[in-house]
Amino acid sequence: MESQLFNQFRGTEGYVASRALQDVVNVALALERPLLLKGEPGTGKTLLAYHIAKALGMELVLWNVKSTTKARDGLYTYDTVQRLNDARFGDGDVRDIRRYIKLGPLGRAFASPQRSVLLIDEVDKGDLEFPNDLLFELDEMRFHVSETDEWVAAVQRPVVVVTSNSEKELPDAFLRRCVFHYIDFPDEEQLRAIVNVHFPGLAGELLARAFKIFYGLREVPGLRKRPSTSELLDWIRALLASGARLPEEETPDLKSVPFMGTLIKMQEDAEALLRHASRPADGRAADRRFFR
Repeated sequence: MESQLFNQFRGTEGYVASRALQDVVNVALALERPLLLKGEPGTGKTLLAYHIAKALGMELVLWNVKSTTKARDGLYTYDTVQRLNDARFGDGDVRDIRRYIKLGPLGRAFASPQRSVLLIDEVDKGDLEFPNDLLFELDEMRFHVSETDEWVAAVQRPVVVVTSNSEKELPDAFLRRCVFHYIDFPDEEQLRAIVNVHFPGLAGELLARAFKIFYGLREVPGLRKRPSTSELLDWIRALLASGARLPEEETPDLKSVPFMGTLIKMQEDAEALLRHASRPADGRAADRRFFR
């Protein structure tokens, strides 16, 4: 009989997860290790954390990492400005330093009486030392508040999900503590299942032509940002909302495809598509076809 440890997450009605992704989530849950996710933008890394929380009935605590983010920001902040104002204007007891300690996302996840899912989103946006600065807290599930000389320890060990867009290499010491998974771009069968979640019953010529154009775009060499799953969903939503029709030609003209701005987001890629479309094929005269 399959262990209950590996039956905790099987996706949700709103998130179609491959078997490999289901298994790695359950491995991270069983080992109580952070789950580190990489993959193309738009493949559902961030969204996965929301659906793990939904599937397990837990609160989601979100920590959006920015270039200016410090590891301590996730633990707590000490509001010295508020304390100074209170001291000047006599509002409250400034001797009670605890009043001015505000827990950050990691601190709230530790202090929560119920187990939660902590999403550390885009960890590679922080400075080079940011991941290493979290090692003790992620290992020990506690941290020290120096202003009060107190420790905050996790009541329930949170489920930690970390996403990265590979903007920077992550330190080996941080990688050793994580369960890693690269979310591959879904194959056509899985992508159809994802589309069906968002647009139940959508089928026929519209979907067939949309998939042909979409995959044709992804195969064009030299694109800096290939259209992703989320962009395909936006494109289909725009087509349905507007009632626009897709061209029926086997190789449609680029300019005849509606709402290309939902699929192609960079000027360089739009120019690469035009160059590709105007390239001669099999020695014949060049044309403005979209893909081959």
